[in-house]
Amino acid sequence: MQSLNVYANKIAELKKELGSKLVIMGHHYQHDDVVAHVDMAGDSLQLAQMIDGIEAEHIVFCGVHFMAESARLLAKPNQKVYLPDHGASCLMAEMVPATLLDTVITKILAHGKKIVPLAYVNTSLAVKAIVGKHGGAVCTSSNAKKMLEWAYSQGDCVLFLPDRNLGNNVGNMLNVPQDKRYTLDVENLDFTAIDNASLLLWPGCCPIHEYFTLDHIAKMREAYPNAKIYVHPECPQEIVAKSDGAGSTSFLINVAEKAEAGSTIIIGTEVNLVQRLAKQHKDRGVTVIPLFNAQCPDMAKITEALLCKTLEDIIANKAIPVTIDNTMIEDGKKSLTRMLEHCAKK
Repeated sequence: MQSLNVYANKIAELKKELGSKLVIMGHHYQHDDVVAHVDMAGDSLQLAQMIDGIEAEHIVFCGVHFMAESARLLAKPNQKVYLPDHGASCLMAEMVPATLLDTVITKILAHGKKIVPLAYVNTSLAVKAIVGKHGGAVCTSSNAKKMLEWAYSQGDCVLFLPDRNLGNNVGNMLNVPQDKRYTLDVENLDFTAIDNASLLLWPGCCPIHEYFTLDHIAKMREAYPNAKIYVHPECPQEIVAKSDGAGSTSFLINVAEKAEAGSTIIIGTEVNLVQRLAKQHKDRGVTVIPLFNAQCPDMAKITEALLCKTLEDIIANKAIPVTIDNTMIEDGKKSLTRMLEHCAKK
């Protein structure tokens, strides 16, 4: 078996050979071995915003499939986007089948309830296209509050999907009453409950962030009484309520960067990011501890070995790029560009 150093050295050689023709992008949840090779790292919003400024012919995306789809959608026609493992999916994204979503929205509209769909970026292109077709937009954890405000400017009721936890947490930011929220039973629509709601929630979640419990927080409070706890808003709202703050991966990174020497912070999100922050800030006396060792199995599918092979295949003209259904491009782009345009406004 080859050592990691062999892969690292080989990747460096391949990157040098490809030169300006190549850009490697990576999500913060990737393992350090992969992040070491990326040219651009970020959360979902940052990575989407970066695409427009890339001129390279080859974009290798180290993340999960819905991210690579979005990159392909926003990339120039002459560019190719590659995902080192096409099986790197997203459990949350799989919780909202596109055909079922279209059926649910159509039934609610036919009932006479005007809704604006707002899809978390953790969704397939097919879902983004349906959302775009129905006048909706995409959001990320960084801009969910701003985009929910946008959605309410378009109508009186918003369908937030697929993450009910993020939807509830953003609803709390906007003071949406609890009795005006309703988590859909997508197989048996309750129109009485739907008519009463101003925030409809799809019954999905991120299994990684759903795993965090009040017991985890209680044990950390007992073990580290002077520590601050920060979590990702994909966590259930009761977890967010018991934390000292919640926000996107960029928010959590910023918290660690601003922490004072000698302080301890506990972070509830994907463990690769937390462990990286712990290493980065150890030398200045900041202790960063994971709320629990929760790892995304799909993010973990992207390895240094697969990244190396992808670069070798690009040079050999054997790499298989990410493709998208042309019939979904127009509506899919609508949902993404509505977000990017609205978030670009002051």
